[in-house]
Amino acid sequence: MMTDPIADMLTRLRNASIAGLDRTEIPLSKLKLALAKILKDEGYISDYEVHDRHLTVSLKYGRDRACAFTGIRRKSRPGRRVYVGRDAIPKVHNGMGVAILSTSRGVMTDRDARTQGIGGEVICEVW
Repeated sequence: MMTDPIADMLTRLRNASIAGLDRTEIPLSKLKLALAKILKDEGYISDYEVHDRHLTVSLKYGRDRACAFTGIRRKSRPGRRVYVGRDAIPKVHNGMGVAILSTSRGVMTDRDARTQGIGGEVICEVW
């Protein structure tokens, strides 16, 4: 039994990027699918595919085989949830990174949440 499946997803992505793998497989859930969609839209991964019970994420690399993201960190954990209001949404690396929030209107980036004027739970930060 896994206590934090989101942290497991982020760890799999981080480990695959360090190992230089082209793709990694992650157990499927709706929240993980929403995270993969945001990571693709923001340009941190190249693509994702949904199979029966798992999600295959294709990582994105630069010319010198450097991964598109340099860091990925879980912010809100099962033991310590981190909620922010619309005025306290964090900026990751002075706006060069992205914070992913779970709001009442779905999973979205920090920029979208600021634009819509809503807060929520800070799931993770990517830069």
